[in-house]
Amino acid sequence: MRIHGIFFVIGGLLYQLVEILWRGYTHPSMFLVGGLCFVLLGLLNEVGPCKKLPLPFHMVFAAGIVTAIELAAGLVVNVWLGLDVWDYSGLPGNFMGQVCVWFSLAWCLLSLPAMKLEDWLHTVFEPEERP
Repeated sequence: MRIHGIFFVIGGLLYQLVEILWRGYTHPSMFLVGGLCFVLLGLLNEVGPCKKLPLPFHMVFAAGIVTAIELAAGLVVNVWLGLDVWDYSGLPGNFMGQVCVWFSLAWCLLSLPAMKLEDWLHTVFEPEERP
């Protein structure tokens, strides 16, 4: 479980970096979203029935995971707490202004390097447990 804490921090920082590169700023809540997403994406090919599926299926599931977590975060951060961190209501294909199908497609593509990075990080932090 210690490794997942390290991966949570790495994922949170990388998620914020992607946001800064994309839109020029981020929010502290995105650290939590990114950390959770990174750990869950890594678990896709480590546990359960998903680990036997081809990579494109992992990417689609990953995009679904990220989109669901972003929706939950948006409902808490933007709607419930009223912080107005982001608003996609002006974009086509949005849901409640919190998520957008176009960003889901982007997460599908970004999930590939994220999952490959997570696999590589296992070899760095757990070299004795990997062949």
